[in-house]
Amino acid sequence: MIKAVKKIVYERQAEIISAIAQPTRLAILDFLRNGARCVCEIAKQVKSERTNVSKHLSVLCDAGILEREKIGSKVFYRLTSPCVLDFSQCVINLIQERSQRGSSQQISSNTNSYAKDNQKSTYKS
Repeated sequence: MIKAVKKIVYERQAEIISAIAQPTRLAILDFLRNGARCVCEIAKQVKSERTNVSKHLSVLCDAGILEREKIGSKVFYRLTSPCVLDFSQCVINLIQERSQRGSSQQISSNTNSYAKDNQKSTYKS
């Protein structure tokens, strides 16, 4: 019984990780760290067409990572659990550690700059 429950939990974790495992979706999550935004703002920020962004938003909503709310004629999206950004920061830390062990110095420099920017900004739920 416990093994069956663990399997279900692992499968759900994999679904969520799979949903965020795409560069545009990561950019969307990063943009939403400071609060809800409409599709038009998100599309502009990630430099993509609204239809493409809407598909990514749908995947993130289906995974339970985002919530949508219609206000007037606009649809706003927000993080349901901003702790997903902690996972993203963990991945950045792993990249930095790998780069310090011998990978490209340029990657280290870029991720260090990105990490500093993220530490300065706080997310709102």
